Parts: sequence; structure tokens; C-alpha cells
Amino acid sequence: MKKNYNLFIPCDEAQHVCDKSQYKEASLFEKIKLSLHLAFCKVCLQYNRKNTKLTNIISKNNAQESLYLDLNEKNSLQNMFERELNR
Repeated sequence: MKKNYNLFIPCDEAQHVCDKSQYKEASLFEKIKLSLHLAFCKVCLQYNRKNTKLTNIISKNNAQESLYLDLNEKNSLQNMFERELNR
């Protein structure tokens, strides 16, 4: 069976690899293909930046530690997401 070593990937695959890399699940070859794609695709580059911001916000605020948020915490987190994504 012949493997496909095509370096140019479509946007949907690039976004999938972006998601995988946020959770340290992407292989080195996938990261290389993503970097090449991001060099040419501004839409996916923006997706990658927003995805990174979202991951950083969540990890910085330790939202993963609490499974249930009260209404004030939810509103505060929502406002913070909106501020960061609109930067």
C-alpha cells in the first residue's frame, strides 16, 4: 500500500490538525503540513490564532478544574472569550 506524502492539505484537514496540535496529538509530519498550509491560507491562520487564544484562556483560568460553573462565572467567562476573540 502506497502512502500519500502530499504536503498540501485542504482547509478542513488543516483545521483538524490544528485542533490535534492544541492537545499535543499531532505528529511531526502533520505539524509540518499545517505550517506549510498556514503560510498560504490566511483563513486557517486566523482559525489557528483563535484556537490558540481559546486554549490559553481556558488553561489560564483553570476552567478545566471545575465541571460546573455558576451563572456569574459563565457570564464572566463568556465576556472574556468575546473580548479576546475580538482583539
